[in-house]
Amino acid sequence: MSRPLAPRATAALAAMALTVALGAGVAAAVEPDEMLSDPSLEARAQHISKELRCVVCQNQNIDDSAAPLARDMRLMVRERLSAGDSDEQAKAFLVARYGNFVLLRPPFQPNTWALWLGPFAILGVAGAALVFASRTGAVDPADDAVEDDPLS
Repeated sequence: MSRPLAPRATAALAAMALTVALGAGVAAAVEPDEMLSDPSLEARAQHISKELRCVVCQNQNIDDSAAPLARDMRLMVRERLSAGDSDEQAKAFLVARYGNFVLLRPPFQPNTWALWLGPFAILGVAGAALVFASRTGAVDPADDAVEDDPLS
């Protein structure tokens, strides 16, 4: 007859199972038939692919996405590198085709200012609202005295 697992052992097993389950989805989607035979070109292609967003998935780079369009984009990067393009030229080709949205780190320019500065603006507004709320909601010590106190 087996003994029940201690709570710590159960928690450890649950944590390991969760780690395995989450790690399984992170595997790269690059297929062997996509890889270049030249290791240095393949390394460059993988480096570039990590900087490009899958326009279908939007929250994954094209190396991690299994979407058919991501595969096409990976193949385009490898074709451009095989044709002699530099890393920047290969990225520029995809930006020209899909726009700055394809870059996981878009450039800081007027049409992306909201993207870069928006989180700071939201934090600033939230901080100002907290300060305003704390000042207007504060109780004045003089107001604590009860005017109708029968003992005074």
